[in-house]
Amino acid sequence: MKILHTSDWHLGHTLYNYDRSQEQEDFLRQLAEIVRHEKPDVMTVSGDIYHYSTPSAATQKMYTEGLLNIHKACPEMAIVVTAGNHDSSSKLEIDSSLWQHFGVTVIGNIERDCENVNLARHIIAIENGKGEKKGYVIAVPHIYPQNFPVLDAGTPREERQPRFFQALLDETEKQNTERLPVVLMAHLSITGSDRSGHDESIGGIDYVPLEDLGKGYDYLALGHIHCPQDIKGSSRRARYCGTPLPVSFDETYPHSVSIVELNGHEEPLTRTVAIENPIPLITLPHTPVPFEEALKQLEEYPGDKQAYIRLNVLIENYLAPDCNERAANAVKDKACKYCYIKSNREKQAADDSAKHLSIQEIQEMSPLDIARLYYRETEGEEMDEELCGMMGDVLRQIKEKPQSF
Repeated sequence: MKILHTSDWHLGHTLYNYDRSQEQEDFLRQLAEIVRHEKPDVMTVSGDIYHYSTPSAATQKMYTEGLLNIHKACPEMAIVVTAGNHDSSSKLEIDSSLWQHFGVTVIGNIERDCENVNLARHIIAIENGKGEKKGYVIAVPHIYPQNFPVLDAGTPREERQPRFFQALLDETEKQNTERLPVVLMAHLSITGSDRSGHDESIGGIDYVPLEDLGKGYDYLALGHIHCPQDIKGSSRRARYCGTPLPVSFDETYPHSVSIVELNGHEEPLTRTVAIENPIPLITLPHTPVPFEEALKQLEEYPGDKQAYIRLNVLIENYLAPDCNERAANAVKDKACKYCYIKSNREKQAADDSAKHLSIQEIQEMSPLDIARLYYRETEGEEMDEELCGMMGDVLRQIKEKPQSF
């Protein structure tokens, strides 16, 4: 079975109030061409189709037209779409019956009827153009751990998530009498995954151990983390395909979709197909310099070259109030778009070799020590004694306050 694995489209995302629909439409066109060339058996879209839970009419139209063009590029290919933490599950599913006529299955939520959970709707048999069964896809949308359904009365709340995943895998095994490949879709953060460049402001999810997703799948098509990667210890069976377009300036890695080929239950064969971004996100210059030097580089940036630009500036104290205005004026008649200034204090820049603490080391630190460390790394100087005293008073008050359960 051949899978095209993609996720985290974030359609409707704007960058510092700049509209990005041109780039997003271009990505959907590229994706249709990849589908036309690769002819997968199934395309899995593992959540965060939209950036906002209430996408504009224009963004919804972009999604609809894009998905129809992808279907036309390979009508025999099945498409499975699940909701991510950015999506409204009900809005995503609103046209699900209509989408089925185009080979698209949309799973936005877990269907419950009193005490019964409809597991069958999450299990999709994948067939080729000749009607031959190629494998199964288990589609699980984003659900917060505390909201997973109760399948067994005795299952503790913290075990409902792993119990749900294993129940789906067990049910699939009953149907899979031919021992065909099984793909599991999920939108969550796996423990140990690389969150490089991930903008935490776009939505965080608690980490989940890989083993909590159960046993019995041949490939785990993950969404949520934007850095493309195979999960360590999974024998290449669990992967984040990453975002097709960067959502923040710190997503400096290549962006792509993943092509996965499953031959029985052997180790998956995975490769990537690059997505070209017509308007790149550029940090200028690469290493921080004083504002006047950075401004000069911005002024010298080619006038006909499209880009989103942030200035990488080294500061001693604070930026002058007119810095943003001067930077904006420097690109007024250019194709590039100025976004913001990334400020780096001199002490902070000089201390790039700051010690990275382990979780155990952090757990052994006091809350005040953690606050001091954070202040030092963000402000480039030590927290003064008055602020330390105020923090200490607050912590004591919290500690002395009676706890109610």
